[in-house]
Amino acid sequence: MHRDPLLELIKSYSKKFPQENQTISEYTAFIKDNPQCFERSLKKGHITCAAWILDCSGKRALLTHHRKLNRWLQLGGHADGDPDVHRVAAREAYEESGISTLELVSSEIMDLDIHAIPTRGNVPEHLHYDARFLFRATQNENYQVSKESHDLAWVDMKEIQKFTSEKSILRMVDKTKNF
Repeated sequence: MHRDPLLELIKSYSKKFPQENQTISEYTAFIKDNPQCFERSLKKGHITCAAWILDCSGKRALLTHHRKLNRWLQLGGHADGDPDVHRVAAREAYEESGISTLELVSSEIMDLDIHAIPTRGNVPEHLHYDARFLFRATQNENYQVSKESHDLAWVDMKEIQKFTSEKSILRMVDKTKNF
């Protein structure tokens, strides 16, 4: 089944982060109950993938000032039918940053998050079931701002709270120490 690889990643994640059991249970149930979970057309919600990108030194993370949500966040986006969550996260990282020298640090999920996306135009409010992976820029750290962002910035991990108070972002800052 095309959902099995993601379910296996979540099973491994649950062993590492048992304190996140409620999110893990909700995320797992959503995948099992919705064979079309990777499709953006699933109106109640869908799988998204994100990249928590560190610079070469590992001291700064790349944040995007998201155009639609008007907040500083990690880079990422819709699976659009692709069940390969590593490929989706890498594609979104490249599309939103223009950095071609990004490497996946670990195939393990770094963070799981479920968050509501507000109604926009004819798209009703829905949930994003976000699987997040750790990437590192290996050479070139020069980014290009895509049409999906107002801006991008390399932000020192100690300064991220000046850009955002999003709990899931701050959680990834903490988790970076374990990867």
